[in-house]
Amino acid sequence: MDSELKNEMPASSAGPIASGTTTVAPEHVSTRNDVTSQQDRSLAWVQALPWLLFIIVLALAAWLGWRAFGANDLGDPLATSLVAFEKQNSLTVFSAQLAPVVASNDSRFFGTIQSRQVAVIPARVDYTLDLSQVGAERLAWDAEKHTLDVQLPAIKVGKPNLDEARAQYLREGIWITREAQDNLTRKNTQLAEQQAVKQAANPVLMNLARGAAKDAIRQNLAIPLSVAGYGDVTVNVRFDGEKASK
Repeated sequence: MDSELKNEMPASSAGPIASGTTTVAPEHVSTRNDVTSQQDRSLAWVQALPWLLFIIVLALAAWLGWRAFGANDLGDPLATSLVAFEKQNSLTVFSAQLAPVVASNDSRFFGTIQSRQVAVIPARVDYTLDLSQVGAERLAWDAEKHTLDVQLPAIKVGKPNLDEARAQYLREGIWITREAQDNLTRKNTQLAEQQAVKQAANPVLMNLARGAAKDAIRQNLAIPLSVAGYGDVTVNVRFDGEKASK
C-alpha cells in the first residue's frame, strides 16, 4: 500500500499548482512588440517628412542658382562691353567754357552814320563720343593677359551754346538806332559762334577731350567686366589713327 502511495505522489506533484498569476503565451508578446515597432517607424517617418521636403527644395534651388549664375560660365567679355556702350549710345566726355570776343560795324544813311559794337559772349562746347559706332570689330580681348583693347572713333565737337544773357556789349557811335543795334547783335552772335567752333578745335582742348574720353571708357568698361566676374581687367583705349599700345 505504501508503494502505491509513492507512485501516486509524483504524479500528483507533477501537475500545476493553482494560483492567482496569469501566464501569457510567448506568441502574444511577440505580436505586441511588432505592432509597437511599426507605430514607432510610422511616427518617425511623419516627423522626418517635412525636413526631407525642405532639403529637396533647397537642393533644387541651389541647382537652379548654379545654372543661372554659375561662376564657370562668364559669357563673352566683348558682349559685356558692347552692352555697356549700348546703354549710353552718346557719351559727353568733356566740356569747354569759352569767351569769344567779337566786333561788328553798321552803316546807315549812305555811310553818314556809323556804329560799332564789341561783344564778349560766354559759350560752352561739349565734346562727345558716338558709341553707336563702336562694334565688335573695334574690340579685342586677350584672355591670357586679361586685356581689352578698344579703338574709338573721332570725338565730335558740338555746336556752341551761347549764353547771351551773360554777354557784355560795348557800343560806339553818335546815334545807334534800334535797327542798327539789332543788326550789330545778330552779327556778333554769328561771329561768336564761328569763333567758338574754332577755339574748340584747338589742339590743347582736343587733347584734353581725348584724355577725358579714354579715362571715361576705361572706367565704363572695367566696372562691368569686374562685376561680370573677370576680375582686374586692363582696358587699353586709342582713337582712330593712333598706334596700339604694346
